[in-house]
Amino acid sequence: MHSSNITIAGRSVRSSHHGRGLLPAAITAVRWLARKVGERRNRNALMELSDDQLKDIGLSRGQTESDVHVYSRY
Repeated sequence: MHSSNITIAGRSVRSSHHGRGLLPAAITAVRWLARKVGERRNRNALMELSDDQLKDIGLSRGQTESDVHVYSRY
């Protein structure tokens, strides 16, 4: 059985064959969370724009309130 020691913030963590999926799963979860935070930030920024500013970029107020439309544009 293959095992290795990993040091994280001063702690030694031993990983084995059973733990190999944990790091990729954690990375996937962090990337998903970062994408959702970015989507939320973009949506909030759009909601702060005036109707004239939205018109300049080709959106209406109703479109910015639609999660599907807003998220599909980014």
